[in-house]
Amino acid sequence: MQEDIDIVSNAKLLELVHLQSNTSFELPLQDVIRIGKPNDLIIPEVNVSGLPDTDIVSRQHAEIHRSEDSYYIVDNGSVNGTYLNDELLEPLRRYLLKPGDIISLGKENKVAFILQHKLQAPSSTYLPASRTVFQPEAKKLVQQNQTTQIDKTSKFIGLALMVASVIVFAANTQVGFFVRIPGVLLCISGAVFLLQRRFNRNFGWILIALGIGIILFTGNLFASVNLLAILCAAALFVVGYLLMTTGKVFGYEIDTLLKRKFFKK
Repeated sequence: MQEDIDIVSNAKLLELVHLQSNTSFELPLQDVIRIGKPNDLIIPEVNVSGLPDTDIVSRQHAEIHRSEDSYYIVDNGSVNGTYLNDELLEPLRRYLLKPGDIISLGKENKVAFILQHKLQAPSSTYLPASRTVFQPEAKKLVQQNQTTQIDKTSKFIGLALMVASVIVFAANTQVGFFVRIPGVLLCISGAVFLLQRRFNRNFGWILIALGIGIILFTGNLFASVNLLAILCAAALFVVGYLLMTTGKVFGYEIDTLLKRKFFKK
């Protein structure tokens, strides 16, 4: 037990590990550790710009504050929020961290880190990103995050677009069948013979069969379609299918396509 306490209190043995790419960020010995993406003036200690799906991460997204042997996570008022163990943090408020905690930059755990002890001895120089080995308690979390996560909004919009494509196609497509009058008259005559008991019913069935035969062999089937409507319906269907299955459209998430790409800090 005493050994575990000593490990926790040794800041050099703590690291943030990106669950999606198995990339580790050693926590340097300083009071404030910034998490985000660099700009012209600031390069954060935990620079996520080289990680996947970081379009939802603000430039000054969050900070880790070190006070003696304790660590705290603070959200800097980021656009998409910071989550600690799936709970949304209140901006500018400090939350105590402990090894095993999951920190997510934005929703759906698309950019998620686990705070854990380093398994190897710390190096003399700070390496901002390196490959690491997950501890046993993190393996299950890694496997869960390796599975592609599609949020409900993307699925709903994808389904709506696919339904809209079917409606557009159906509304702009006409299908019809022309029949010849003699065939219709024969069918009507056959029905009259069947209704009259004084006539042989077999004769009525024969007339109906002849009428149906004439309709089938002399009738004309036609279809009228709108080429532009077909192209629009196909585009809607493809976009909807991509959102339903991957949550992205040609590499872009639905939030990025709508508005959030233009409001990053």
